[in-house]
Amino acid sequence: MARKGKFKMKTHKATAKRFRQTSSGKVVRTVSGKGHLRRNTPKRTKQLFSKMVPVTSVKLAKRVRRLAPYLSKYKANPNARTGQSS
Repeated sequence: MARKGKFKMKTHKATAKRFRQTSSGKVVRTVSGKGHLRRNTPKRTKQLFSKMVPVTSVKLAKRVRRLAPYLSKYKANPNARTGQSS
């Protein structure tokens, strides 16, 4: 028997891993430059890499919300904290 009702929207997984939504509704992202070549970087600069920065562009925030419609339900990527991959 076919199920009737609304369709579920698919989440763009790369967007869901890079962004999250705060409780006030702001979209935040991680700071770029965390990939490699941090050996000669000062300690203070490396500490700033752990911060989440709010997305200032209205268009980008709108695009992120469209790509990841359930971002408010899932606050963060569960594997990001533990470092495990699924």
